[in-house]
Amino acid sequence: MSIRTIRKIGISTGGGDAPGLNAVIRAIVLSALQHGWETVGIRDGFNGLLTPEDYPDGGVITLNAKSVAGITHLGGTIIGTTNRGDPTRFPVIQSDGTVLEVDRSDELIQRFTEAGIDALITLGGDGSLAIGAHLAAKGLRVIGVPKTIDNDLDKTFMTFGFDTAVSFATECLDRLHTTATSHRRIMVVEVMGRYAGWIALHAGVAGNADVILIPEVPYDIEKVAEVIRARERTGRLYTIVVVAEGAKPAGGAVSVLGKTMGQAEKLGGIGEKVAHELQERTGRESRTVVLGHLLRGGSPTSFDRLVALRFGAAAVRALDEGLSSVMVSLDPPTVRYEPLREAIRRMKTVPLDCDTMESARDLGISFGD
Repeated sequence: MSIRTIRKIGISTGGGDAPGLNAVIRAIVLSALQHGWETVGIRDGFNGLLTPEDYPDGGVITLNAKSVAGITHLGGTIIGTTNRGDPTRFPVIQSDGTVLEVDRSDELIQRFTEAGIDALITLGGDGSLAIGAHLAAKGLRVIGVPKTIDNDLDKTFMTFGFDTAVSFATECLDRLHTTATSHRRIMVVEVMGRYAGWIALHAGVAGNADVILIPEVPYDIEKVAEVIRARERTGRLYTIVVVAEGAKPAGGAVSVLGKTMGQAEKLGGIGEKVAHELQERTGRESRTVVLGHLLRGGSPTSFDRLVALRFGAAAVRALDEGLSSVMVSLDPPTVRYEPLREAIRRMKTVPLDCDTMESARDLGISFGD
């Protein structure tokens, strides 16, 4: 396909929100202005194009220097996001009330054309980037920007949102140390991350946790209980346990709260299970704290702001260079481009021999194995 001259680019943000999304949007808009390009934001993933009747503004809004002024430090996304708008499996309510998933990707491509949008910059995790790769294969020019607090996207050193999530989780652990010490309790802190343990590992090490349970290392609850007993024998009458939501016992399964159409299974509940079992085995009072969506909100750290701004500017440069179906990627100290299909080929999990894991074990932190 010949490369058309770009006059208008669209931005979509899909999946869970993450600190830094607005910084990327601002960088894209300001960088595009340098090329004389117009920028529009698509509401709630691709819903603004697929269901424009749901939006008073028509589902697509013009973004300019004024509309993105002062948003770098804001969490969330000014154009909205969703994890239920996959155009390849779009939920449509039938006349009998049932919901059928249909492929509306060809229709979506047509709506891009009708809106005069020449290229798309999509901000998201593996699901959103997979959709971007699908649309690129159908002829749309697409650049992906990696976004997830879970840091589980391959082909990039780090995703924006991760540093903010870890920083907040670490602050929470700092606070819990004092109350755990005062009441001589076991404090079990459940954090997000789905099937990768990056948040739990980094926050747990930085926040001086005694036990860290991650999906990559199935745990033995009795070994965790023995850590607590050993601490008691040396006069340390409290324990901080960090649990990734995707952690699972050896021979067991992850804890799932449920699943709805168009969404991945919802993980959660493992923190409460671990706390209950530890209290039964040790006789020590246990409490559970689920940080959940608190990790997604709030102002991005300076690191995430800078990465987000660099990603947004790099995405526009990629379009200017005639690229498509690539993802911008952090490869310190530079930002480079990776094929979208390669970026979503596999999940980036915690390597068991990585330096952070080895350092944690050197510090005496248990992984329940």
